[in-house]
Amino acid sequence: MTNIAILGAAGRMGQALVRCAGRLAAVRVVAALEQTGHAALGRDAGTLAGVGHLGVPLLDTADAAGGADALVDFTFHTAAPGNVAQACRLGKAMVLGTTGLDRDETRAVRAAAARIPIVWSPNMSLGVNLLFALAARAAAVLGLDYDVEIIETHHRHKQDAPSGTALRLAEKIAEGRGQNVADALTHGRTGFVGERPRGQIGVHAVRAGDAVGDHTVIFATEGERLELGHHATSRDALAMGALHAAIWVAGRKPGLYDMQDVLGLA
Repeated sequence: MTNIAILGAAGRMGQALVRCAGRLAAVRVVAALEQTGHAALGRDAGTLAGVGHLGVPLLDTADAAGGADALVDFTFHTAAPGNVAQACRLGKAMVLGTTGLDRDETRAVRAAAARIPIVWSPNMSLGVNLLFALAARAAAVLGLDYDVEIIETHHRHKQDAPSGTALRLAEKIAEGRGQNVADALTHGRTGFVGERPRGQIGVHAVRAGDAVGDHTVIFATEGERLELGHHATSRDALAMGALHAAIWVAGRKPGLYDMQDVLGLA
């Protein structure tokens, strides 16, 4: 049995984690945390998530996670350095699903991974992580003669763009083609941009309605087009992947891992 603490337990993903944990016999939610002043503090995490009373109230004290084997964090990028520092202080493994981290926040996560095991992935979905592997393989086979465009769609409330998943897809494609992703990447196009450069990777972000997350990778050349895609219809897909990651990372040696490691695809 892996005991977990959920950070950001009142959010959309936090509630999905609570719901999905009830489907896995190998996982138990022992702590639910939220930021100080949150309106849901004191409420039962299970009741809030719609799965009935769990006896786990939402608290704002990190020490409440002391009984957990792993912390699962789906909060906001600015909270990541403080959250990984708390995990280090408690000596707990961590699953980090938060995206949009800046350079300093990323540095804090990498530094913490020298002390505790961390699974950090822009998307915890098992299907998306298979898509990463497929996209890298396709890029390696097709090479620079195929144009690559990545289109991602998310709900109107998403804060960062493009999505962390789209950026990871671009990284995997660049790796497959032996490119430096920073040199190849372009975000949308406007005005008179001229002919498309060879090897460019285009990324386009759509924000509309309540879309959970759609990602399409287009490989195109003269005479044909190949499309690889993933469509999430529920946050439960992300939550289930994160829970599997929590089971996997508990007890691992310190280091920075991702879902490719969890799935044996690394």
